[in-house]
Amino acid sequence: MPDPLLFQPITFRSVTARNRIAVSPMCQYSATDGLGDDWHIQNLGAKAMGGPGFVFTEATHVSSLGRITQGCLGLWTAEHEAFLRRLVALITYGGGVPGIQVAHAGRKASSQRPWEGGKALRPEAGGWIPWAPSPIAFHDDAVEPHAMSADEIRTVIGEFATTARMAREAGFKVIEVHGAHGYLLHSMLSPVSNRRHDAYGGDLRGRATMLMEVIDAVRAEWPDELPLFLRLSCTDWMEGGLTLDDSLELARWLRARGQVDLIDCSSGGVLPTVRIPSLHPGYQVPFAERIRAETGMATGAVGLIGSPEMAAEIVANGRADLVFVGRALLADPAWPLRAAKALGVRFDLVPQYARAVVA
Repeated sequence: MPDPLLFQPITFRSVTARNRIAVSPMCQYSATDGLGDDWHIQNLGAKAMGGPGFVFTEATHVSSLGRITQGCLGLWTAEHEAFLRRLVALITYGGGVPGIQVAHAGRKASSQRPWEGGKALRPEAGGWIPWAPSPIAFHDDAVEPHAMSADEIRTVIGEFATTARMAREAGFKVIEVHGAHGYLLHSMLSPVSNRRHDAYGGDLRGRATMLMEVIDAVRAEWPDELPLFLRLSCTDWMEGGLTLDDSLELARWLRARGQVDLIDCSSGGVLPTVRIPSLHPGYQVPFAERIRAETGMATGAVGLIGSPEMAAEIVANGRADLVFVGRALLADPAWPLRAAKALGVRFDLVPQYARAVVA
């Protein structure tokens, strides 16, 4: 019997991964001025040795101003690039495809680390004024963001391009643009946070302008033979917000442009007060399923996917092309090995772990 599809190789452009499990980007809030350290090495190194197909960095920010917190990872200096080369080498050694998620926090920037309370970090306390599409604070206690001019939008687009070039030079094989969770590109897409009246606002086409220009700029620096993924919040989970139908339309435009290889289907994040009606394992899988079925775009499913059987079912039934695993891999870096055993798949890890016993 062939191995379950979850454990069969998959190819995007020139890049082939050994299986269809991706380590989802998970912020660690442990960098200094954007520079990672031993924490990041051990964190992603452990996951790479556990057997996933793709290993993504946490959200890696294109500028100091674009960080969520003072502890967020970044890529805008040669020192950042040199550090990330170490992560690329480590992930590759473990047999995974090294991926980087590039991001700008927008109006959610300048926050405390979650374990420090997660509140706004005000300028007088060492924070900064966030940039956003419109001067609408993320929550009542947040600093009102600066509404970007068209020139400032172009500046940020250039920062995405520079970060993409540095990611290429560092050796990453997949780049993912972060367009979800209320961060800058999602806040441009959502009518909740974008009230502009210029070319970057208005209807969905206008609100998607910056995202499309970022993708153009990133693709100009990212080789044709390497894949580009896009994470989207497929719905804002609220009346008057971004809807799944909007995301389907966006996916059709993206497919026609031919630059994006996969949509990583998440949701929410535009407001802290929004409550998801039913939070359960696989609750976001229907977004990946519909976008894949109705637009022909490859998709990734994410959201409380913790059991091997669920992951295998999602891929086997064509509901998504990849599963992005977050919390389960955070708790157990050997999750892919355990999933392989549960599904009856022979799976060889790095030779140093050949004697590992998996319960």
